Amino acid sequence: MGQGMIGLARIGAFAAAFMFAGSAGAADVPWRHAIIEAKSDAGIFMMIEKGGFAAKQGLKLEIIQFKNDVIALQALLAGDIDSFDGGPSSGIVAAARGADVKAIGCEWPGVPYGIFVKKEINAVADLKGKTMAISSPGAAPDVVAHFVLAKFGVPADSVRFANLGADLDRFKAVVAGVADATVVSNEYTPIAEKQGVKMLLRAQEVVPNYMRICLFSSGKAVTERRADAAKFLAAEMSSLHYGLAHRDEVIALTRATTGAKPDDPRPAFIYDDAVKSHAIDPDIALPVDKLKWLADQLVASGVLPHPYDVTKMVDTGVRLAALARLKQ
Repeated sequence: MGQGMIGLARIGAFAAAFMFAGSAGAADVPWRHAIIEAKSDAGIFMMIEKGGFAAKQGLKLEIIQFKNDVIALQALLAGDIDSFDGGPSSGIVAAARGADVKAIGCEWPGVPYGIFVKKEINAVADLKGKTMAISSPGAAPDVVAHFVLAKFGVPADSVRFANLGADLDRFKAVVAGVADATVVSNEYTPIAEKQGVKMLLRAQEVVPNYMRICLFSSGKAVTERRADAAKFLAAEMSSLHYGLAHRDEVIALTRATTGAKPDDPRPAFIYDDAVKSHAIDPDIALPVDKLKWLADQLVASGVLPHPYDVTKMVDTGVRLAALARLKQ
């Protein structure tokens, strides 16, 4: 069990009491969950709904797509959604500034990002004076880009950052020469060379403690809809365990969701890479040590003006209740 985790032995009465709390008739109110715009790993994220796992938990689930996790965070704070998948950096920054954000689990702790560049760029130092495409300031690609530049001693102000949308938009921008580099999912590896683009480095080599995706909700949602929050996490756990054991179904769901052609290698590539590298945690643990590391990095980089205790934004109770449901 990782640092900061509550042992499974403590589930017992605490989790059971948490699980059954909540208002009557909540099953009629949808749990609104946001994901980043569907791409070649869409089958993994959509399985909870399309595979019927939410329904099996008695939960009416609506999945909403946003261009990036910063927009999803704004929707959460506005009360338009109940939870979202996103990079942990934006959640930590918001919580440190007093926003009602709670981390309830991290299902994709691996780092599948890569720095993709035009072929003439051969080192991070070559990015000085160049344009790097990001999704939005504060979103995961932006944070990873800044970490990589800092690691190699390249001042961030020596690089031009351009907000150019989702992964596919940013990748196309590099292909078209609109940008010189970008941070995107490594799913583009099998098609990059043919389009005159290459991966300069894997982000995991530079920031191994950075986590791709955690699940965030609000204190209001997990308090007022505790039973539904537990149902949601239990359904997510079940769907991830199923998905990791059913490759062909996940890839087929990805293709159906995104309209990917049968000869597009990306859905199979990202799935196989995630399984091989153990990037996905189907038990959705909360590695507080990695969240603490990220908070420290955000302070060191000046994003956060003061240290922040991430345990204040971590809610382990939802996960414990979800595990109790699955044991039953």
